[in-house]
Formats: sequence, C-alpha cells, structure tokens
Amino acid sequence: MKRPKVKKWTEPKTIKDYPMGSTCDSDHLTSINAGWRTFRPVINYDKCVNCLRCFLVCPDGVIDKSGEKLEIDYDYCKGCGVCEYECRPRAIDMVKEEK
Repeated sequence: MKRPKVKKWTEPKTIKDYPMGSTCDSDHLTSINAGWRTFRPVINYDKCVNCLRCFLVCPDGVIDKSGEKLEIDYDYCKGCGVCEYECRPRAIDMVKEEK
C-alpha cells in the first residue's frame, strides 16, 4: 500500500510564505493521527461482500483495496465510524480501542 509521506510542518516566517488555497499539497500528512481514536473499525471478512462502499466513503482514505482483502491503515484512521454506518451487510464493527 502506497502511503503518504509524513512531513514536518514549519511555521512560515513571513505572510508571503503562507500557502494560497489548500493548506498543504495532496499526498501530504503532518503527523500520524490515530492517537485520539476511541473506537476503531474492524472488518468481518465472513460478512464482507467487497462492495467497496466503505472504501468510497472513508473521509481519511485509510481503507486499502489493493490486496485480496480490504485493509484499514490504523496509523491514520480517526475512528469516525462512517465506514460502519455505510456498510450495508454490517461487515464492519466499531471496537473499543485497547491500551
């Protein structure tokens, strides 16, 4: 799975250094953002019909469809639950994060 590169964000020195439009280039993350997640999605592969609805609706784009099975990149998943909500065969369950 090709993942975005994490780049360190630096404070612009002058007003001209601030980006116009989007705040960052596409394919750019400033940090791994899963640390505040309370629940995480878990795919039940026995129920999954590979419709890819979860892949299409994931706001963070963390569901990978390049392998035989769908995979979730938990380094970047925020645990929003959109994938579970939209999964028609109920193949995704939000499970409490363990410490």
